[in-house]
Amino acid sequence: MQELVDFLNGLIWSPALIYLCLAAGLFYSLQTKFVQVRLFKEMYTLLLSGKNSKQGISSFQALSVSLSGRVGTGNIAGVAAAIGFGGPGAVFWMWVVAFLGAATAYVESTLAQVYKEVDGGQYRGGPAYYLEKVTGQRWYAILFAVATIAACGLLLPGIQSNSIGNGIELAFGSGAFIETGMGVFSQAKIMTGMLIVLMLGFIIFGGVKRIANFTQVVVPFMAFAYVLIVVVIIGLHITELPSIFMMIVGDAFSPMAGVGAAIGWGVKRGVYSNEAGQGTGPHAAAAAEVEHPAQQGLVQAFSVYIDTLLVCSATAFVILITGAYNVHGVGEAYLVQNVGAEIAANGPGFTQLAVDKVLPGIGKPFIALALFFFSFTTILAYYYIAETNVAYLRRTLKLPDFTFLLKIVLIAAAFYGTVKTANLAWGLGDVGVGLMAWLNIVGILLIFFMGKPAIKALKDYEQQRKTKPESYSFDPVKLGIKKATFWEDRLEKEKAKK
Repeated sequence: MQELVDFLNGLIWSPALIYLCLAAGLFYSLQTKFVQVRLFKEMYTLLLSGKNSKQGISSFQALSVSLSGRVGTGNIAGVAAAIGFGGPGAVFWMWVVAFLGAATAYVESTLAQVYKEVDGGQYRGGPAYYLEKVTGQRWYAILFAVATIAACGLLLPGIQSNSIGNGIELAFGSGAFIETGMGVFSQAKIMTGMLIVLMLGFIIFGGVKRIANFTQVVVPFMAFAYVLIVVVIIGLHITELPSIFMMIVGDAFSPMAGVGAAIGWGVKRGVYSNEAGQGTGPHAAAAAEVEHPAQQGLVQAFSVYIDTLLVCSATAFVILITGAYNVHGVGEAYLVQNVGAEIAANGPGFTQLAVDKVLPGIGKPFIALALFFFSFTTILAYYYIAETNVAYLRRTLKLPDFTFLLKIVLIAAAFYGTVKTANLAWGLGDVGVGLMAWLNIVGILLIFFMGKPAIKALKDYEQQRKTKPESYSFDPVKLGIKKATFWEDRLEKEKAKK
């Protein structure tokens, strides 16, 4: 199984995808005139100004749902893996893909807003919706939807729950094992898996509103608590920070693990962590209640900064400052070995050891707890994304409702991932992320050349912004944007009221 997964990852995560992610981010940064820099203040203002409705959630709730997908095990275990396999220089390439990816996040999330629909009394949208409406290639949209259901419903939850299980085992595990018909598993992991199953079942059977209400409380709290702890640790070693920064930048261009390893692992874990271009973020963006599509695009671009430039950077600095990491070479060899070989790079071990060095006895359980909330809310986001694509397929193919089956499969996948090895869990997840990234990035580049709807929306928003209006409006017909039926209907209703 592991060999097959590694083979698939070798094909999917070839240099072509690595450079496609970077090229798409650079392309859209240029097309939007670096919107991620120009409108940074506006992003923050919009974040706090939105309201929810019966059909949609607020911009802050949408950010929380999408951040629950972005801020997850990638910020703790993913950063450790990037360093462990790509060297410190991989962190620099995570920064690069985040900065450029913010423009990609703006584009895909704005497209999700432009082409969203009302389905079952709530807003639905995402890549499958805008790929069908703009390109006219329904088969391509269906392919994305199927890949996303497989990735978010089956492949990706295992990464999150696996990191939870590994973190709990390292912090609280007694070394006890239970033999089952499927093999011998850690007692700590089995108990953790059962807890995850119970909590997931309670929340995902409550619908998107319950997911949004849960994440808007948990995500900001867990992110703040985690960042606070690591900032304190960085502050205690502030004199070492300049040399760590220089190590990251220097190793990015003269990488100890090789150019391909540093860039490859930095981009791969960067895309997995911040999700820019992957196609997951637009699903939450489409659910937001906003006056203009560009507003939610800007909010989602801001989430990339929070994820990578804040949370991931904090993790990287703590790991490197404390020296709690190894860098793998060829085969079993190490280029750098500061900790025992039993601490896997594909897991939260480096981060737990780093914090525990400064806060003995506290670091391991604290990171395990933070990881639980980070990863658990990410699984919730995966369910919402998969459910949205099930809804899309039902609308298009007239299929029976199998959301109940999706819930059961996702819960089972989360439990399975909790007890399995880290390499297999991450390998399966990387297959899912790679498939989605290929389909979505190629799709949004095609959409640019078929009408530039996201760019038109940005220009329209900026023109209205100059007049400082009391409220914004969006007229897709006036802008030459076709099939934005939700906004066309809304505009007609507003005119009728007048």
